[in-house]
Amino acid sequence: MRKFTNDIDRRSFLSAAGKGLGLMALSSATVGSLFADVSAAGKAVEHLSATEIAANEDYWTAIQQAFSVTRGIVNLNNGGVSPSPRIVTEAFVRYTWQQEDATAYTMWQLLEPQSETIRTGLAEIFGCDAEEIAITRNASESLEILLLGMDFKPGDEIVTTTQDYPRMLTTLRQRELREGLKLKLIKIPIAPKDINDIARAYEQAITPRTKLVLISHQINVTGQINPVKRVCEYARSKGIETIVDGAHSFAQFDFKHEDLGCDYFGTSLHKWLYAPKGTGMLYVRREKIPKVWALMASEDKNKNDIRKFEEIGTHSAAMRLAIGEAVLFHNAIGGKRKEERLRYLSRYWMNRLKDIPKVGFNTSFDPAQSCAIANFKIDGIDPVALGGYLMSKHRIFTTPIVHEEFTGIRITPNVYTTLWELDRFCSLAEAVAKNGLPKA
Repeated sequence: MRKFTNDIDRRSFLSAAGKGLGLMALSSATVGSLFADVSAAGKAVEHLSATEIAANEDYWTAIQQAFSVTRGIVNLNNGGVSPSPRIVTEAFVRYTWQQEDATAYTMWQLLEPQSETIRTGLAEIFGCDAEEIAITRNASESLEILLLGMDFKPGDEIVTTTQDYPRMLTTLRQRELREGLKLKLIKIPIAPKDINDIARAYEQAITPRTKLVLISHQINVTGQINPVKRVCEYARSKGIETIVDGAHSFAQFDFKHEDLGCDYFGTSLHKWLYAPKGTGMLYVRREKIPKVWALMASEDKNKNDIRKFEEIGTHSAAMRLAIGEAVLFHNAIGGKRKEERLRYLSRYWMNRLKDIPKVGFNTSFDPAQSCAIANFKIDGIDPVALGGYLMSKHRIFTTPIVHEEFTGIRITPNVYTTLWELDRFCSLAEAVAKNGLPKA
């Protein structure tokens, strides 16, 4: 590990590496040392392209060591929530202790104001103004702020798909029951050969009564990446607003707001940004802020302020501030490098299984349509039983999916996942495809 001679040297190094995010109380020697290891690994491969780095196991071994995850379980369920690297956990603990000193003072007057730096860091990743970013607790809160805060009239239509996240469908059904809105669910192809088939399904569903389109950037059960920009542009041409559910996409693959063109965007930060659990982000186009009601009432003077969406009462400042170290870690790897590695890992196991008899996929191999998340099936094998077998007998944690339109197993490796772990999973999947599940 690199040793820093003094706090000033350490802070200067981390500030430069973090692109101006050095205000995040990074004077901890432990955090500084952990970050220095990741930074040094990046410098060793900076002459290589992101695609070349994706297959460089020496580099990714250094990244794997940044996590303190157990190797007693092969975790292939990183889509729901991800472990944080040690740099984030150490910072979270340190901020928590700071917060406990004289809490009403240290939390509200010393720590909480520093969240403005976090807002700026998130805005830089997303490619928007900091005054368009609210820090929330998760994607569900971000999206419910929007879905419950927008004004509609009876008969107004909201278009989304049957594969949208259940919590969002529940939210819209509640408004449908209470206010007479019309929730219009469309079916989209599973693992389409042409991604534009999805866009056409949205376009055909839009009518003069449509007021809002809700579209998942990446569908959680299959990993399907949707043609968000085309859908948003079409909706805008019809005077329709767009909400993008980015719960699974943000910090998994590399994009900016301009690549989406949406009016609103919500995501969780405890998935692919690796921030503390219970952190999220909401984007609202600046001119749209006044028209959206806050989920918890805010004073009228805050009507035009993005911070009105953060009015939730007393909350920990420690979790918010530790997002800063997650931003640092993400930037140290680099968004494009991370995307290419995650896609490399998914294609590693997908390509090994694709020619095995009885194995099929609910996810496209097209790099424009999928990244880290993929869903496969074995003919004649119940996915719930398969998931139970993998975990109970071999300590491989996966996500069985039972949807009314398809079934399968969702596999989601992460940057800390090793090729040996994927080989072990593939060998077991091959054996089940050939011989069936072993009898108890």
